[in-house]
Amino acid sequence: MDRRAAVQTLLDARDGALVVTGLGSPSYDVHAAGDRHDNYYLWGAMGGAALVGLGLAQAQPDKRVMVITGDGEQLMAFGALATISVARPNNLDIIVLDNQHYGETGMQTSHTGRGIALDKVAAATGFSDTAELRTQEEVDALAERLRQPAEGPRLFVLKIKAENLPRSLPPRDAAYVKNRFRAHLDLVTC
Repeated sequence: MDRRAAVQTLLDARDGALVVTGLGSPSYDVHAAGDRHDNYYLWGAMGGAALVGLGLAQAQPDKRVMVITGDGEQLMAFGALATISVARPNNLDIIVLDNQHYGETGMQTSHTGRGIALDKVAAATGFSDTAELRTQEEVDALAERLRQPAEGPRLFVLKIKAENLPRSLPPRDAAYVKNRFRAHLDLVTC
């Protein structure tokens, strides 16, 4: 499936959700869909997106948090799934863009390309809802499903084409991204 179309669909239906992006292509995809102050782009934090999302979900329990990350990053943070499951936030959705390759380092086959199913791992740790999606129609249905209240954390794997798309670079100034995100939450002013 086309990664940018899938991400655009999910972001069009975000309904005020705060978005945390994983390193590399997920950040480019979210930025290509439209730069916003409620997007928190991670730079140089490989493996951190899901746990940053957990912290944000715990700190902002009245807001939905959507993490959009890649298979390589989520594989690096394998243990994060257990931590998130134990914490059991009902406002955290993790979307894994799975091209079965390490796209930022040369397109080597990732572990998901060798049979590891991240949705099944998340289900085994106790996530309340998981699935693997392969078509845009399934993503359209997921966008509606995500609007419904959850009983715990959810994780969805989107099987996307293995391709290097033109980069849409969000701001790389981490302090600026942090400050505008905090201002969006009325925690500080920019």
